[in-house]
Amino acid sequence: MNISEITTSSSSTNQATEVEDLTSQLAELETQEPKNSFLQDTDHEVDVVRINEDEPLLSVTKFEELNLDPNLLKGIYEMGFTTPSKIQAKALPLLIKTPPQNMIGQSQSGTGKTAAFVLTMLSRIDSNLKAPQALCLAPSRELARQIMAEVKKMAKFTSVTTAEAIRDSNANTRMEKNRGDAYKEAQLIVGTPGTVYDLIKRRYLDQRHIKIFVLDEADNMLDQQGLATYKEPVRAFAGRFAPNANEFSLKVEELSVKGIKQFYMDCKNEEHKLTVLNELYSLLTIGQSIIFVEKRITADEIAKRMTEIGHKVINLHGGLSTTERDEVMDGFRKGSAKVLIATNVIARGIDILQVNLVINFDIPIKRNTKGGNEPDYETYLHRIGRTGRFGREGIAINLVSDETSWKILQEIANFYERGIEKININDGWDSVAKFLRKEINAINNNNNS
Repeated sequence: MNISEITTSSSSTNQATEVEDLTSQLAELETQEPKNSFLQDTDHEVDVVRINEDEPLLSVTKFEELNLDPNLLKGIYEMGFTTPSKIQAKALPLLIKTPPQNMIGQSQSGTGKTAAFVLTMLSRIDSNLKAPQALCLAPSRELARQIMAEVKKMAKFTSVTTAEAIRDSNANTRMEKNRGDAYKEAQLIVGTPGTVYDLIKRRYLDQRHIKIFVLDEADNMLDQQGLATYKEPVRAFAGRFAPNANEFSLKVEELSVKGIKQFYMDCKNEEHKLTVLNELYSLLTIGQSIIFVEKRITADEIAKRMTEIGHKVINLHGGLSTTERDEVMDGFRKGSAKVLIATNVIARGIDILQVNLVINFDIPIKRNTKGGNEPDYETYLHRIGRTGRFGREGIAINLVSDETSWKILQEIANFYERGIEKININDGWDSVAKFLRKEINAINNNNNS
């Protein structure tokens, strides 16, 4: 089970210790490259499991039914939310009830999970208490910044004070100079594990009044370096951290992204993949797109080659400074560059509406326990999920250059029970361009209708 968020609302006296212990473990992982107002509601029913099955299962049809602060409601409506999504309709009554209870939630992106836990955090804050009361951890600075942007929109008409806890080039100097003043009265904090743990160790972040703790993309943070293993063990670990939790979920096989047309192209070798990539961008008029690669050196080489032939590209990987990463993401969101080349640092959780093409320059592969290669199904799903966001359609193109990558891609296609159509380069680039133009135009027309 892919656990997308763990929200713990417990007021246990051991809460601060539990937060610190888990944050310290997650902080060790932060040095690795991690993996709205628009909603794509699921066609599937939301499965809800409650710790008290004797109570009736409440489901709301309007945000007004939640008895929220009017200023919070005002922020929700200004964000463009009119009625709750299916996830929100069933999860929110459980999340904001009294007394608080733990919640483990799982569903695909774009179904309203972020808004649900942001709303829950804001609804729990006592405006008269000027101290940290809600803490959210995210696996990457990009996702943390995105969550904080949602918090600020929703809290626009409230008096809630917030602070980001993410590393930047001058973080240590500024932190020492201000002695953590920014965090002493911030009622809601969003950050990455390493920075939050550093604040805790320095005693700049007071945990005594924290009553809600959220892990966003929890499976991504827990499923690394032996902290927990894949699927059920991750789920079991989450259960130990958030005991007696209510749950909402969709079946794993229901998480595949609809509206994404998937293709692959046979290439002779790695150098030929670069040639094919250049041909694609030379022949086609493409909106915003993301090219995913496995290694930083590949990202740098692609950026160099594409820049040389006149394409406006930007490059995102863990080797960049924090300031550079922020500039890259902000620039891509504003449309200053049409092509983003990235390692898995943004494969999860980042919502950029304008992206209509994803290219897997490298098929996502992971090492199994026997030292062999196997498909990384989760990464593939999250990568191609950067297009086709919020009910829009998109295209994913996979470049394969050897027998291993071809077999891995076939296993991915079989796993998700979705065909991946071959685009035959041997038919000539005029034929390839004509075919893809037709597909891209059809998608653009559907997205604009």
